[in-house]
Amino acid sequence: MNSFTQPPTTAAQQVATHHYDVIVLGSGAAGFAAATTAACNGLKVLLIEKAETFGGTSAISGGAVWIYGTDQAKAAGFDDSAEAMRTYLKQTIGAGYNAELVDTYIERGHEALGWLEKHTELAYAIRPLSPDYYPDEQGGTDRGRALEMVEYDGRALGEHFKTLKMPPAGMLLFGGMMVNRADIQHFLSFKRSPGSLWHCLKLMARYGIDRIRHHRGTRLTVGNALIARLATTAFANGVELWLSSNTDSLIVENGTVTGVLVTRNGVQQRVLARGGVICAMGGFAAGKLAANFRPDTGTPHLSMSPSSNSGDGMRLGETVNAACGHDMAANFFWAPVSELTHKTGERERFPHLVTDRAKPGVIAVNRAGQRFVNEANSYHHFVQAMFATGSSPCWLICDSEALSRYGMGLARPSPVDNSALINAGYLHRAESAEQLAQAIGVDPQALSQTLARYNADAREGVDHVFAKGGNSYNRYMGDPDHRPNPCLAPLSKAPWYAIQLHTGDLGSARGLVTDRNANVLDRSGAPIPGLYAAGNDMNSLMDGTYPGPGITIGPGLTFGYIAASHIAQRLKLAAPLKTTVEH
Repeated sequence: MNSFTQPPTTAAQQVATHHYDVIVLGSGAAGFAAATTAACNGLKVLLIEKAETFGGTSAISGGAVWIYGTDQAKAAGFDDSAEAMRTYLKQTIGAGYNAELVDTYIERGHEALGWLEKHTELAYAIRPLSPDYYPDEQGGTDRGRALEMVEYDGRALGEHFKTLKMPPAGMLLFGGMMVNRADIQHFLSFKRSPGSLWHCLKLMARYGIDRIRHHRGTRLTVGNALIARLATTAFANGVELWLSSNTDSLIVENGTVTGVLVTRNGVQQRVLARGGVICAMGGFAAGKLAANFRPDTGTPHLSMSPSSNSGDGMRLGETVNAACGHDMAANFFWAPVSELTHKTGERERFPHLVTDRAKPGVIAVNRAGQRFVNEANSYHHFVQAMFATGSSPCWLICDSEALSRYGMGLARPSPVDNSALINAGYLHRAESAEQLAQAIGVDPQALSQTLARYNADAREGVDHVFAKGGNSYNRYMGDPDHRPNPCLAPLSKAPWYAIQLHTGDLGSARGLVTDRNANVLDRSGAPIPGLYAAGNDMNSLMDGTYPGPGITIGPGLTFGYIAASHIAQRLKLAAPLKTTVEH
């Protein structure tokens, strides 16, 4: 047992003392899964969020989960097995494979999702086709493991809708309209499909009505819908949310974590929880600590994590001798990111995940004017290649045909006018490939040779250099209507365009080491009573690898549910205590 004891609190710290059954730190998917599970089990829950809005990185994510054996997969008749899932994870994770956590995820992931869908507003739908990121590895599959969020009406949140974290402008249409993967395909196809045109018109009509009464559209999709669904149930079951509240320290009594000291509205509050504290504060990707755990390329690195994800979980854990992950395959979940500087000086970042890199007529080149990676591979793999080949920053290049059809980064497809992005220096435009090379500072002759080789392969439909479009995941990310290869088309139609990509991340993978109950372990391997971790505060069971879509939110929901369930079971076995709240 951990023997750390909290120093005596001062009189000032005891100005206000509050009592709960469970304290959850962080309001992302893991935090809300834990809070909602605890509340639905009859526990009194306080959810503490450092930022002014709730939802964290989860609210601006794709919202997908990657879980074995869900009810949705079984209903669709998809053939999968726990052993296949286990084999695939052994292949992709490698030396950092943690059998205890992987087995728990396989055995209890579908249990957690099923329970949350039964007791909360949470609702997922199976993706009929969604290959694992390494589909040719043993145990990999093209369908059955990835689920996507069902859209939601944000008006169900009532007054809380205004404090739900809003996605960046670059992820919205018309300044405030959310879209999902299916919607994007409809917008790309509306010129040639009456059905897609009708779909888009209905979305825009709904959005127009919303803007009469709300600051943005109330039709929520992807990660925003995920958070809104859980939050609606949490609030309905009495979960109390403190925003703009900084967790200063843990309260520890006789080796057990019993609460936290929190600064709220400039006043420190003493908050006790008889069941324990769950850390789900989003990791450390946006904090000063992050630079110590990623390769130094000498160039900017752009994280998509909000500034509040500064490593508070690790800071708190260190005070009670908690163990942290080490020797991982990666300490972050990588993604290439571009950045637009507005006239006001505000910087807007865009993660290049699914909308452009895999599309026909789009390639990536380094400063030498050479391709260095299969552009259609996962975003995590793409950045790994940037690090491995010294290709940071690099350039995403396309011709006018590709830009008009698919867009690129913050640049929208036709008929949107992207001249403002050109004037801002985000989107580079030139009348020839040679002029584009000169504009972005790459070797014109090398780029010309790269294009000649790539275009020849594209006409043949086979990328002989990097095999773009060579597996089912690549083809799924390409254009299904393009033949013969959904990912290949020559770059030949002027003008030419380019966007600079930097190494970036979606969050940290390194975190507090936990057991199968999400209980944080100390450096001797013993559980620290009363302290739990989930989400990116929990050391990734994937060991910093990225096997498929939703491998952060899936475990986040699962271990948030497990942590709260473990606390609820412990409290049921303990003698009942009367709790009060002092205001």
